[in-house]
Amino acid sequence: MTDLLLKNVRVPQGGAADVLVRDGRIRQIGPALGADPGMAVEDGGGALLLPGLVEGHAHLDKTTWGSPWYVNEVGSALTDRIHNERQWRASTGHDAASHARALALAFLREGTTRIRTHVDVDTDAGLRHLDGVHATRRELAGLVEIQTVAFPQSGLLVRPGTAELLDEALARGADVLGGLDPSAIDRDPARSLDVLFGIADRHGKPVDIHLHEPGELGAFTMELILDRTQALGMNGKVVISHAFCLGGVDAKRLGGLLQRLAALDVALLTTAPPSRPVPAVRACREAGVTIFGGNDGIRDTWTPYGNPDMLARATLIGLRNDLRRDDEVEWAFDCVTAAAARACGFADYGLAPGARADLVLVDASCVAEAVVKRAPRRLVVSGGAVVARNGQDAAGLG
Repeated sequence: MTDLLLKNVRVPQGGAADVLVRDGRIRQIGPALGADPGMAVEDGGGALLLPGLVEGHAHLDKTTWGSPWYVNEVGSALTDRIHNERQWRASTGHDAASHARALALAFLREGTTRIRTHVDVDTDAGLRHLDGVHATRRELAGLVEIQTVAFPQSGLLVRPGTAELLDEALARGADVLGGLDPSAIDRDPARSLDVLFGIADRHGKPVDIHLHEPGELGAFTMELILDRTQALGMNGKVVISHAFCLGGVDAKRLGGLLQRLAALDVALLTTAPPSRPVPAVRACREAGVTIFGGNDGIRDTWTPYGNPDMLARATLIGLRNDLRRDDEVEWAFDCVTAAAARACGFADYGLAPGARADLVLVDASCVAEAVVKRAPRRLVVSGGAVVARNGQDAAGLG
């Protein structure tokens, strides 16, 4: 942990300030603060101060980041992509640890200091990918907080033995239990969710379920998820990722689902893809539902797209949701900062005394401008340590 005085910055609420950091945490934010003898001092040059950015839904273990271009010729069905990826990773010996490290450091250079990543667990690879990501997590501890989700990408019930692997994954230190389309993939949503929530309940771990199922099918599955959340008292411990169904049901059905989501404090993750119906940020906020953002895959066998710049993702969320006013663009920023930290359970977050000193300086007049122009990161501080300057590594991590 590092002591630091960051001088001459502008806080999002307006006005100049200094930031005093001791033992890796924010001690004070205010004007004309003094440095202790021998304390590192950085001049912010009047740049805008932002909290460390948060990636709420990545797949670090899948990425080809840092490797030659992957030529994608896979079919368009979800099952095509699942089978292709599993075969490709097995045949190439794709290493989750080194690729996760490369992408995590790319995130860090762009100001992202907290990442929730879903990691494939299946009966072919076992826990190999999870072990790789956990090795990277240990190596980068103190610089990037990596939260792992044990994710049954190939399905749960349809691949016997997966439930036992998920149980072992949580015992080995996975932070969250993942799930995937209980109706469309497992074809037995009640049993699939009973197994999944049973494992999570035994370990006292939260749940994050990929729900791609459209329209009324997805709404039906969502109701089953909410039933189990309520029965087990898991309020605040469940995330439904994608939730495309909320963009494809009528207003009355949508209102009822949002009301239940808010009452049970179930959060929604959106990647704001242009090709699918999505839950609306405005409607979620009005209903009191936490909605946050993430990339999903970044340059892997599923997609050539994605970017480790969370301001770019906030821009996409803003565009997809027609957020135009400055205060509305700040909603998109919230999706990749405070809302994401809250939904994922990242502690000690924000620009306040006592919070972990994860700080980002950008050349922008305000938060909305920072999002829209994807302002270059002048300085990135993680846990009080300067880790990047002008997009370049400053911590000797490569």
